Amino acid sequence: MTDAQALFLPVGDDLYALPVEWVREVVAAPVVTRLVTAPPIVLGLFNLRGHIVALLDTGALMGIGSIGAVAFAVVVNTPQGPAGLATSGFPKRGALDTPAGESELPGTGGLYHLDRGIGVLVDPASLLSPERVGGPEFRGDLASVAVG
Repeated sequence: MTDAQALFLPVGDDLYALPVEWVREVVAAPVVTRLVTAPPIVLGLFNLRGHIVALLDTGALMGIGSIGAVAFAVVVNTPQGPAGLATSGFPKRGALDTPAGESELPGTGGLYHLDRGIGVLVDPASLLSPERVGGPEFRGDLASVAVG
């Protein structure tokens, strides 16, 4: 059993556990401005109290397909600046239970038992690396990847 705290992000029928130390805040129903020049992983940009934040398709980041409708954005702090991870439902905080095995999804650190099934632990440093988000040419902040 582990005492690690995580924010559980619903993406379709799946749950992804994001370590709480990466979470800055949760935004309900962000107003997203879509950009036709953005890479497919970027759903668009939203305004967070005067700061432009890229909203990333969590499903696409995980390699499971597009998320579809965005209910919430979980804003995380990254070395490249804040980024929003799209969720399809209300994120909830909780403790990781016992490990259940390895995960084959990119940017993850394993599977964990939850109250009602299995959750995938996200490795934010790997998942949100500049190479994964914006390709090898990405050198700036995450907002620039959308207009890049």
